[in-house]
Amino acid sequence: MAAEKTVNKWLITLTVMLPAIMEIVDTSVANVALPHMQGSLNAGTDEITWVLTSYLVSNAVVLPMTGWLARMFGRKRFLITCITLFTMASFLCGAAPSLGLLIFFRVLQGAAGGALIPMSQAIMMETFPPYQQGMAMAIFGVGAMFGPIIGPALGGWITDNMTWRWIFYINIPIGIVAVIMATFFIYDPSYLKRARTSIDYWGLSLLVVGLGALQIVLDKGQQEDWFNSPFILVFSAVSAIALLCLVYVELTHPHPIVNLRLFKNVSFSAGNLIMFAVGFCLYSSIMLIPLFLQTLMGYNATMAGMVLAPGGVATLVCMPFVGAIIQRYDGRKVVLMGLLVGACSMFIMQRFSLDAAYADFVWPRIVLGVGLAMTFVPLTTVTLSTIAKEEMGNATGIFSLLRNIGGSVGIAISATLLARYSQFYQTNLAAQVTPYSLIVQSRINQLKQATMMRGVDPITAEKSAYAIIYGTVRKHAAMLSYNRIFFIVGIAFLIIIPLLLLLKKPVRHVRPAAH
Repeated sequence: MAAEKTVNKWLITLTVMLPAIMEIVDTSVANVALPHMQGSLNAGTDEITWVLTSYLVSNAVVLPMTGWLARMFGRKRFLITCITLFTMASFLCGAAPSLGLLIFFRVLQGAAGGALIPMSQAIMMETFPPYQQGMAMAIFGVGAMFGPIIGPALGGWITDNMTWRWIFYINIPIGIVAVIMATFFIYDPSYLKRARTSIDYWGLSLLVVGLGALQIVLDKGQQEDWFNSPFILVFSAVSAIALLCLVYVELTHPHPIVNLRLFKNVSFSAGNLIMFAVGFCLYSSIMLIPLFLQTLMGYNATMAGMVLAPGGVATLVCMPFVGAIIQRYDGRKVVLMGLLVGACSMFIMQRFSLDAAYADFVWPRIVLGVGLAMTFVPLTTVTLSTIAKEEMGNATGIFSLLRNIGGSVGIAISATLLARYSQFYQTNLAAQVTPYSLIVQSRINQLKQATMMRGVDPITAEKSAYAIIYGTVRKHAAMLSYNRIFFIVGIAFLIIIPLLLLLKKPVRHVRPAAH
């Protein structure tokens, strides 16, 4: 155990950050490669999205049981096993000859990756002394934000210049380095001895079924028209029943797979609820912005990525400063500022128009990036600061799970609202665009004349003019829909502010005096 004390905390940080970043990048890297996979594996649009869904489902299932698995197998052994499995599954995903096998290997990859984030977070919270935990979470946050920024850009570049299979192969060297570093630099703390306890089989089964079904409902809901679909109804019922039974089983079992008793800690419960809402706002906005740019503004994937990237850079730059600030000041006040800044950025985005230039999209994204830096780091530190070290693995697993489910709910609700609002605004706008309107008549004549000048006959020219008018109506209806959803996400940022009152004021940990 003496060796445990001598390992440099920055070496431990680098060791746990490598697999964490690899896992976070893999969550988003496959998104841009889907059309290429579809072509090479001969799959339909509905089928190919299971490449993303399968990863998220298995990821969500493993997250909350991370603490339990680390106790069962020993944390160092479990961490190395997860990195090894993740690397092997990445190789198999790249080599998959069919869609069915690719989805199966993505399930393995997601299950192995699910434990990497909470374990990295738990190890860092324990490695750094209490007065530096804010800085530790800032460093971790830099890694966590690095993934969504680099993922789509890296995935696009690799897919364009090599083949989609290389987005998986790229993990192999990183995984090998991470395993070697973990072998030398990670040690099991004395209080985390491998536990010989009875296995909570009921809890394990209910967790897998409940969270798996919930994730499928959220991912496929809009595509299947929600509760008008028997498929969604069945999965919703299964998820609700399994999760309710899980709560009962876990609260009565002596060695639960997920320690729900942690929620007796009001500060921990409030922090998780806020993180759920932050996940909702973050993931929905990151989905909406590139969609808006690519469908309405004619941006390609690379240009859309260039709009998102500066916001991510702003988050990276701000995080170390936020880490330093919360060593001195109350983290709850920093979270409050972060939520207000996040809401402001959404209210700016609510004013987007079809005439907006690149800069008009970039600067509200930078404002959002600053808000996220001010929210993510102090919220993590304040929420986990009241948890005993023995329960840190459990707590970080639950915390990461709620962020991910918040993100899934945000994406599902945004996609649904987008479809519904587009129909609503299109109906309203179409009612104003009638052949009896002088403005509409004048515009149709202009378009008709312009088309006829290119040698098109009058009937075709008139049809073409009406098609252009209809296309314009649809684009404006979609733009109004995006603006309405940005406004709703901004309100969501503000609604969660009262929950900050439930967070415990963190104990001011002072740097020990030098002897």
